[in-house]
Amino acid sequence: MHQLSKAPGSGATRFSLPALALFCLTPLLCAQNQPAQAAGSAEQPVALFRSGTELVDLPISVLDKNGKLIPDIPETAFKIYENNVEQPIQSFRRDDAPVSIGIIIDNSGSMRDKRPKVAAAALALVRNSNPQDEAFIVDFNDDAYLDQPFTNDIKKLEATLARIDSHGATSMREAVSVSIDYMNEAATRNKRVLLVVTDGNDNNPGGIGMDALVRKAQASEVLIYTIGLLNEEEPSEARSARRALKELAEATGGQDYYPKDLTEVEQITPQVAHEIRNQYLVAYSPTNPALDGTFRQIKVKILGYEKATVRTRSGYYASADASKRSGAPPSK
Repeated sequence: MHQLSKAPGSGATRFSLPALALFCLTPLLCAQNQPAQAAGSAEQPVALFRSGTELVDLPISVLDKNGKLIPDIPETAFKIYENNVEQPIQSFRRDDAPVSIGIIIDNSGSMRDKRPKVAAAALALVRNSNPQDEAFIVDFNDDAYLDQPFTNDIKKLEATLARIDSHGATSMREAVSVSIDYMNEAATRNKRVLLVVTDGNDNNPGGIGMDALVRKAQASEVLIYTIGLLNEEEPSEARSARRALKELAEATGGQDYYPKDLTEVEQITPQVAHEIRNQYLVAYSPTNPALDGTFRQIKVKILGYEKATVRTRSGYYASADASKRSGAPPSK
């Protein structure tokens, strides 16, 4: 049996994401015919290799001291290191490639008054993205729900964000975990991004732990950007939430943000969209070809830009499943 969940007050029937392995939400998932949980599990990490080749793909953001993206850096300035060994760059480009985007929004009771601004910020991200991008929406409280499967229809996204009603607790880790699973199963773009918006620390004692989630994020081809609307009146909880959001962002090459008030949220998401559309895309062939399942640390240096901030994935798992990239576009 599949699990059918209806959020109180939403007026919309929604499928709980853990049921993805048992019930196909969309024709694309049915065509894929693989359990979502197995595809992105922490025990079976997915390598960052491009499907069918032994190339590691790296989206790289380079920012100056004012946080502005630095354009027109030549390929010769980039130095890529895997476990401190320099790697040969096989491809280098900087273009506005279409992206698969997952928007993950905290829907717990404490978010009720923040929802309008957060919904507007989420729409700003979509409107400032490439028109060929596709996006899905997940909201979470005690559970995680897929409110809108992948679409590039802004009206559908707007309607979905408008009807969500806040209630319950905060299951952020599980929401991110199953969103990675859904991204791996259903995304049709090679570049994948998750945006997580929450106002507190995960208070669900069940589900995936933080260490396992970070490992899963590192094993996926997903950039994670996080926005923490944290309550500094509860410093211990705020510190825990900040640590979790920063860890996810840094592991994947994204960025974490902590706006002081709601008005800043709508300014952040266009920045995220701008960064996504202006990253350097570098691929290299590992000098160590062994698919031994070990974690390979990645570092990027840019000659002549030593004071610049460089963001990319912290590493990848050299998995024997590299040629079976679970996030490949589904067959039709």
